[in-house]
Amino acid sequence: MFLLGPIGPTELILIILIIVIIFGARKLPELGKSLGEGIKNFRKSISSKEKGPPPDKADKSEPPAKEE
Repeated sequence: MFLLGPIGPTELILIILIIVIIFGARKLPELGKSLGEGIKNFRKSISSKEKGPPPDKADKSEPPAKEE
């Protein structure tokens, strides 16, 4: 599947260097924070889907509109 083999330490250093050049050293903490929050929200969403809908959303379902 991998034509060039596994990623080694030299390739990781090169990738990190390119990311630092593109985003800048000052933006990296902000980028990491937003990425972490996104992963956290995604995991929370996945775990809540397995448990079912939250009780507040299940109780507030609107009845169908009546036609006159």
